[in-house]
Amino acid sequence: MYKTKKGACNDPELENIFTYHAPKGDQQERYELLRAEAKKLAYLICFKCPLSREKTIALSKLEEAIFWANASIARNE
Repeated sequence: MYKTKKGACNDPELENIFTYHAPKGDQQERYELLRAEAKKLAYLICFKCPLSREKTIALSKLEEAIFWANASIARNE
């Protein structure tokens, strides 16, 4: 067990973050819905924005947003 300024690193939050969460109930359907809607926006960005650093960042942030949205479902239900 490692010690940090905040105490021992056996915090339940760390356990939750680094544990596989198998989909249950309607979670898989919600993951797929979120990804499908994000894909629509990704295509809109691809076709309507000029090739640029900003466009690349927008697509990366969209991918990141869906990751965190799905993680919120997986980790908190």
